[in-house]
Order: sequence, then structure tokens, then C-alpha cells
Amino acid sequence: MISTLRNIGHELRSDIHARKFVPALSAGLTSGLGLLVAQIAFGSFIFSGELAPYSTQGVGLILFGNFAACLLIGLSGGFRGTIAGLSPALVIIMATIAATVDAEEEALFATVTCALIISSVATGLCCFLIGRFHLANLLRFIPYPVAAGFVAGLGATVCLAALSQMGAGPDWQNVSALLDPVVLWVWLPGTMYGVALYIAIKRLGNPLILPASVAIAIGGYNLVLNLLDMSIVEAGTKGLLLASTAQGGLWPAVFPTDLLHADLPAMAGQVPNMLTLMLIAFVCVVMNIAGLELAIDRELDWDREFRATGSASIVAGLGGGTVATIVVPASMRSKLLGATSRLTSVIAALVIGTALFLGGGMLAFIPTALIGGILIFAGLGLLEQGFLGARKGLPRSEFGIILLIFVVIIFFGLIEGVGVGILATLVFFAVRLSRVHPVESWFTVRERRSNKARPVPDRVILQEDGAQALGYRLRGYIFFGSVGPLTELHRESLAGPRPPICLLLDFAAVTGIDFSAMIALARFFRSAGEAGTRVVLSASPGQLTSCLERNLPAVVFTDLVLEPNLDRALEHCEEIIIAAWKTEAAKGDKRRATLLEQASDDLERHLEQQIHFEGLIEELHDWITPCDYAAGQALATADSHNEVLQLLAAGRASARDRTGERLHQLGPGDIVSTNALSGTRVVSVIADEACRTMILPSAARQALEEQKMELAFRLYRYLVTRQIGIGAG
Repeated sequence: MISTLRNIGHELRSDIHARKFVPALSAGLTSGLGLLVAQIAFGSFIFSGELAPYSTQGVGLILFGNFAACLLIGLSGGFRGTIAGLSPALVIIMATIAATVDAEEEALFATVTCALIISSVATGLCCFLIGRFHLANLLRFIPYPVAAGFVAGLGATVCLAALSQMGAGPDWQNVSALLDPVVLWVWLPGTMYGVALYIAIKRLGNPLILPASVAIAIGGYNLVLNLLDMSIVEAGTKGLLLASTAQGGLWPAVFPTDLLHADLPAMAGQVPNMLTLMLIAFVCVVMNIAGLELAIDRELDWDREFRATGSASIVAGLGGGTVATIVVPASMRSKLLGATSRLTSVIAALVIGTALFLGGGMLAFIPTALIGGILIFAGLGLLEQGFLGARKGLPRSEFGIILLIFVVIIFFGLIEGVGVGILATLVFFAVRLSRVHPVESWFTVRERRSNKARPVPDRVILQEDGAQALGYRLRGYIFFGSVGPLTELHRESLAGPRPPICLLLDFAAVTGIDFSAMIALARFFRSAGEAGTRVVLSASPGQLTSCLERNLPAVVFTDLVLEPNLDRALEHCEEIIIAAWKTEAAKGDKRRATLLEQASDDLERHLEQQIHFEGLIEELHDWITPCDYAAGQALATADSHNEVLQLLAAGRASARDRTGERLHQLGPGDIVSTNALSGTRVVSVIADEACRTMILPSAARQALEEQKMELAFRLYRYLVTRQIGIGAG
């Protein structure tokens, strides 16, 4: 803690010495004044209606929360110059809590305050823990249409709430009441001011427009009231001005003894709204951090930002304040004005703090219409951010989700709108995902072979009948929507005039599979077994294997072939094809004769190679040393010395990679070396059965070159020819 404070002090001194004080002063004052006006409007709106007598204390709570958040987030956040405050998105649900608490007078204010304080501390604690345990990335993935529709719906709700506060409620059946002079003097100027302020800031972009227009509006409104010979008290009684009950500062607005009047049963009834407030706060934190990243064109440490927001909300709540988040436009202004300094945040916080501790009486001069106008301005900004700004480049289906959420929020409520939006997003996601075919590629054993070395007759059999073994490489996440095309594809193959003997499914590229898809595959495997088709599974997920074992008859499950990788699965399919061919050939000599005719040329070449190899070994008898290996023993490894020349004389061995997967199988006449096979992937050559090799040490090879140059030349020509054959295989 002490080192953190020391670092902050060092940064502040460095910023002053770097001549950042003047830009920080300009940006801080501008942002502070803008926040001050907006937070007063938000506090007055939340603590209105039956809570109007406590509006001054309510504004004090909001301002303290803003002061603490702006100061602490500005000092501990990742971006220097961050400005924080109460998000307009949180105002509606906070006002809902204030309007629905079942209590009266002092108990009402104490209960609402307790609910907001508990929500702030709980939200802050959750945010801090999320950042502390590095879980912030889990909250990044809120679907954009849901977030945009939520923000747009909030914007419309804020505008409607502002009109209601100014007397122009949504009940348009009593339109004549809007023309009452007292009501007209509130909602008409407020609406005009909010729209004009939005247009002016949108077109001119000058940050001084907001505080300057507020000063002009307050002065002009009070001047008109003075010309009409209406006192401040009378105007406050008629609802034209705010009614201030503070004598001096706005904080502390409550004391611990005041909270003892809270109605606990009434507060318990607000738990759903308090949880909703926390949820919306999380959404705001995520959206504002993402928006700040986009605005400053720099990636932020989300865990750090969550810790900063959490700490600020906890301090604000313990001091009677409320939760606050990053204000993206004001923070972006710090960058535009060259005020990327923590001094900017400190100065903005001091502006709010000055009003908080000294300016209680100023609320009596603020017009109610001004509060409504600022709320309309904030609502229009939310509408633009969530609704109008999303139209460009967005697919119609996703824009339709935004519209759906927008309409549901207006007519039914925030939670209903978000719930409908998430449901619609899941439906669209499921539909789109179901259109992604789970089969990445398909092949037959004729086209793709295992790495097992096979004799010439077996290779001819696989070339002739390999098409009877179908293989599918699956990909992605397989669920109930995408498994349909896969099972349909398999059913078509089984329904053909000649069903496949073997069916291979490779799950190596599958990221997951749901229960419905597993049940569908189990049903298909049962029908495949009934049709006489063997099913071979490669890299089958453990959950799929367990599900198949539980849901398939023991006979069907036992008949399934489960292999760890594609090479082993292909080898098993080849064995099934060869065994089926031999069973069929046993019924007559015609297939055997055909096989002998097709394989005659390859057999002749193979025999010639073997004769040549055996003759060469015979001539090298005095130069080579035999070496025997048991099954499973290493003939060569990447760490062993490969200066010796080693040729496999009898048996089979496999070249394997670091994972133990077979890359190539060696037979008599092949070179045994990790450097000579399949590039650098080979790390070992392991005997598949008892093997014998012939070793030519480097000293003997040198002597051979000196004494038997012609024999050495024929040996090297054989090695080159054999190596080319292995590479081609």
C-alpha cells in the first residue's frame, strides 16, 4: 500500500515537471463541471417523488460516490486521465429502487440509502474479486446486439423518465394537462434545452458547452422568475426549482444512526432490484472499459480496471455513495487535450469535492426543467450509442435483436428486455451454428493410408477395396443442431446399394460435444452395427465414450473400435478391409488370381530390391555387425549418436514423434536413423517386434571407402535410392 502511494506521488510530481499541469487543469475543470451538473441531475431524479424532501441529501450521496470514484479510479486505473462518474444506465434502476420501497418519510430515505450502499459495496467487492483473481476476460463476451439494445432501451427509458419528472408523463390521454402554465414552464424548456444541448455538443464538440449552457440556463431561468415576481421558495413549492434542505455542505448526507431507521422487510423486498443494479453495473463496467480501449486506441489491463472500479465502489459505498464507472467521453477528452495525467482526475475530483463540501445552498437555484433537460441529453446520447450507432455495417438479424430489446424494455422493463435479447441471440447463434457443417473433410482408405508398412498384396487389396472404408474428419463444437447433417450423411451411405464395411470418425479437431449430439450418434452407431458396418472412432472425447457405454447395448459398444489417433484408426480400418477381402476370396480362386495379376509387377520389383539388399549385406559381411532388439526397444533416438549406419535386416520398427505417434513404419532394407526419416519430427525409432539390424560404424565405413571403393559406391547408391523411396512413401 505504501509503495503504491509512493508511486502515485512520483507520477504526480513527474506530470507537474513535464508541464502537464496546464492541460490537466483545463481538462480537469471541464470534466469536473460537466460531471457536477450531470450528477446533480441524476441525484435529483433518483430522489424525487416521495423522496423529494431528501433530494439534497440524495444529491450529496451521488456526488460523494462520484468524488470517490473519480479520485480512486483516476489514481489507480491503467489510463492516466480517466474520469469516472455515475453511468446514466444505472440511474433508472436506482430510481426504480427509490420509487418501489414500501416505507414512509425517514424510514423511506434510510431504506433507499441502505439499499444503494449495500449494492455499491457488493458490486465493488465483486469487481475487486474479479480483478484480483484475473476473471475479467470472462465478462468480455457480452453479445454486442444485447449490449447495444440494452443501452438503446435505457436511453429511451431515461428520456421518458425525464418527461415524467417534468410533468409530461407517457399518459397522453390527458394532453390538456400539459398546457397548464406551471407544467408547461417545466417540460417545454427542459425538453428544448436537452435537445439543443445534444445537437450543439454533437456538432461542435466543445466540452465547455455543457457547463456554460448550465450557467446561462440557471441565470436566465431565475431572471425570468424574478421578473415574474416569484420568490425562490414559491418556485420551489410549485416544482419550478429544486428544494434544498442543506445548511452548508452536502456531505455527510447520512450518519450511521440515520440508517437505523431502515425498514428491513422493505429492503428485503428490493433484493431483486439490487441484484439487477449489480448486473447492470457489470455490463456498464465491461462496456465502458471496452469503449475506453477503442477511444484511446490502446489495450487496457481489464483485471486492473476491475480492481480499480471495485476499490472505488467499496470506498464510495462505505462513505454513503453509490457505484460509479468510467465515463468514456470525458476520459477521451483527456487524451485529445494532451492531459493524459493523473492530475486531470485529481482536479476533476476536487471540483466535485468543492461543491460537495461547500455548495449545499446552490441546489435551491437549479430549475427542475434543467434537470429534466440534462436527463434528456443523457438519454439521447445513450440512444445514439446503442441504437443509431449500431446501424452501420450490422447484419439485419443482429439489428433486429437490438430493435426487439429496445421495444421490450420500453413496454415491459429492463430485465425482460435483456432476457428476451439473450434468448434471441442464443436462437440466432444456434441457427447459424447448425449451418456450419461438422465435417471438415472426408476420405476413403483408398485415398488415405496409415503409416504402417504393408506387403505388396495388402497394398493392392487396399487400392482395390479401400473405397469401402469411409472416413470423416470432424471439427468445432458438435451439438443438437449440427449433428443432424452428419448423421444424415451417414444414413445415406448406409442406404446405398453397397454399404461401407468400415466407417471412421476422427474427433481430433472437435472442441466439444453436447449430450443431445452424443445420443444421436449412439442411435446411429446402433443402426450401423445392424447394417454390418464397423465403426472406428479416432481421438474420441472421454464424455462421448462414457455416454456410448451407458446408452448402447453391450454387444454394440464392444464392437466399436476406439483408437487414440487417426493413424491407428486408419490401420484398424485397413485390417478390416483386408480381412473382409480374404473372407470373400476364400469362397473362390477368382479374386486371388486377379490379385496376383495386379500385384505381379510390384511383387517383382519388391523381390528385386530384397535380392539386391541381401546381396549387398552379404558383400558387407566383413564390415558390418549384427544387432538384435526386442519388441518395444529403441533402435535409435534423437539423443543417440547417429554417426553409425544402421540398416534394418529383419522385423518391423516405427519412427515416432515426441507424442509417440507413428510417423512411418520401417521394414527390411530401410535405414534406421532419426535424421534420415520425415525431417526433424522423428525423435525415436522403436521396434514393433523382434528386430535385427546391421551396423556399419564410422571407422569401418572409412576403411570401406579406402579399400573397397566400388562396394562403398554401390552402398551409397542404394541408400540414396532407399531414402527417396521412404520420403515418397
